[in-house]
Amino acid sequence: MSAHWDDNQPIYWQLREKTVAAILDGTLPEGQPLPSVRQVAVDFQINPLTVSKAYQSLVDDQLVDKRRGVGMFVREGAREQLLATEREKFLTEEWPRLAARIEQLGLSLHDLIEAPAKRDEKAS
Repeated sequence: MSAHWDDNQPIYWQLREKTVAAILDGTLPEGQPLPSVRQVAVDFQINPLTVSKAYQSLVDDQLVDKRRGVGMFVREGAREQLLATEREKFLTEEWPRLAARIEQLGLSLHDLIEAPAKRDEKAS
């Protein structure tokens, strides 16, 4: 996880989102422990209370289990739960804006499919 923070969002929320991304991409697999609050605070040079707040948000959303004296662990089924909620969020919040922009620019499905290939050709 990178230590770059956006001034437009609270750090605890950004840390939460970085953790969610790690669960989604498999960097933090189900059943695995999260790094300790203390370690994350040191690594990112942030207040341990900020880390605790981010982790508590994951507990509240039932993505992480607290095990007293042992730590916090990614819950079984967390990735599937996240995929469902993130897909819904994308389709209802992000996609409408993207679709409107695509229409505004007059881009076709073909243009969108070919764009990565053109980018790769230019990079070579």
